[in-house]
Amino acid sequence: MVVQQHRSGGGARAVCALAVVGVMAATAGCSGSGGGGDRAVADERGGADALDAVHRAAAVLAGTVSGTGTAAVAGAAPAPASGADPAAGTAEVLTSMETAAGGTRVTIRGRGTYDFRSRSGRLTVVLPKDAAGQDEHRPITELLAPGALYMMNRGAGVPADKWVRVDTTALEDGNLVTGGVTDPMAAAELLRGARQVTYVEKTVLAGVPVRHYRGTADIGLAAREAAPGSRAALAAAAKGFRKDTVPFDAYLDEQGRLRKVRHRFSFANEGPAAEVVSTTLLYGFGVPVSVRLPDGRDIYTGQIRQE
Repeated sequence: MVVQQHRSGGGARAVCALAVVGVMAATAGCSGSGGGGDRAVADERGGADALDAVHRAAAVLAGTVSGTGTAAVAGAAPAPASGADPAAGTAEVLTSMETAAGGTRVTIRGRGTYDFRSRSGRLTVVLPKDAAGQDEHRPITELLAPGALYMMNRGAGVPADKWVRVDTTALEDGNLVTGGVTDPMAAAELLRGARQVTYVEKTVLAGVPVRHYRGTADIGLAAREAAPGSRAALAAAAKGFRKDTVPFDAYLDEQGRLRKVRHRFSFANEGPAAEVVSTTLLYGFGVPVSVRLPDGRDIYTGQIRQE
């Protein structure tokens, strides 16, 4: 199933439909409908520098600008800038997506690789036991591409050797939560919409010195500022979410590369409010990434059973 958000006078409705996040929707009671203070520390990367560092995170990952200096023009896709880190174009990825509602907590985890230049990646997504109504569910393979999400081992009546293709620009969440994984580039592009950023502290993440920033991103602004490959999906999310802003915590290394980002998406349904926390961890920059999209004959076009 897919958790989608609709604006309405009575608030957002969670609609159960197509993909992996039926696990999350069920936890939130969805069955057709359902229901801090910042710590500022002054240093050389606080103030306006904090906002600039967060804004440029997506471009640094794609290798279109270096981690320091003047940012690229919003929406442009220039050649790699002088001094840009050539290893920043790809990375290994760990993801988690956690939902909590009514005292129940469910976590979906993913692992794979991603190419920020082509905005494509391959992830293996693991559902928690019993979340799909059975003891175990085969890991779901997901291929991420501009405007599309492909899933194998989807279940719900889909043959095991077939892929399901979802048009992410038609999803009302822009695939920020649909697949149980936030597309790593979309996670970074969301930071282009940061309006308020506080420098928290310098810390160490997996042995790497990083700077921790906390703030709130405007989805609509992120869509307008995003590179062309990410713009349509974020624009869909800007229309579909009940709240236009998303709180985040971002961790950038000394080269300005995003190492970890956590977004908090809120779903205010008629029932208990559900919070989805999506975390993306990046490491192993420069890893080879190969993504081959399925041929048309390998894509399932039949009916998908509602779960």
